[in-house]
Amino acid sequence: MSDLTPQPADEVLDIVDEQDRVVGRAPRGEAYARGLRHRCVFVLARDGEGKIFVHRRTPGKLVFPSCHDMFVGGVVGAGESYDEAALREAEEELGVSGLPAPTPLFRFLYEGPGGSWWSAVYEVRCELPVSPQVSEVAWHGFLSEEELEERLADWDWVPDGREAYRRLRSR
Repeated sequence: MSDLTPQPADEVLDIVDEQDRVVGRAPRGEAYARGLRHRCVFVLARDGEGKIFVHRRTPGKLVFPSCHDMFVGGVVGAGESYDEAALREAEEELGVSGLPAPTPLFRFLYEGPGGSWWSAVYEVRCELPVSPQVSEVAWHGFLSEEELEERLADWDWVPDGREAYRRLRSR
C-alpha cells in the first residue's frame, strides 16, 4: 500500500447535531476518538430469493471488529448524501457494480456502544454474484429471516446494526 493511499481514519466526515444538522467536519479517526456525532448508512441486502446478506467484520475494523452484521454500509462522507453513501457502500462491501438505488426505509439517532450517529436504513435487492471486500468482510452468507432470527442470541452482533434491525422488525 502506498503512502498516498487514503486511510479510513483520514476520511473527512460531516459532524452533526441531535437534529442531523451539519455543525462541522472532522477526520473519521478524530470523530471516533472524540465521540463526535456523524452520519452512517445501513443497507439490508437481499438476494433473488429474499435472503439477507449477513457477514462478520474483519478484526482490523475501527469499530466493532470481528462482529456479525446483517447490514452493509458505513459512514457518510463530508458533503455526501445518505442516498449516495448507501449505494456506494452497498456496491463496495458487496463487491458489485450496477445495483439499483437502495430504497430508503427510515432514519434514527443511534446512541450506544461505539458512540452516537444519525443512521439511515435502506434495503436493496442484489441478484448479482457478490465478492465482498476482504478488508471489510471476513465471512459472509445469505440467510433466511428465520435463520437470522435463530442466530441473534448466539452470534456477536454489531450493536448499531442490531438496533437498526430491531427497529426494522417493529415497523
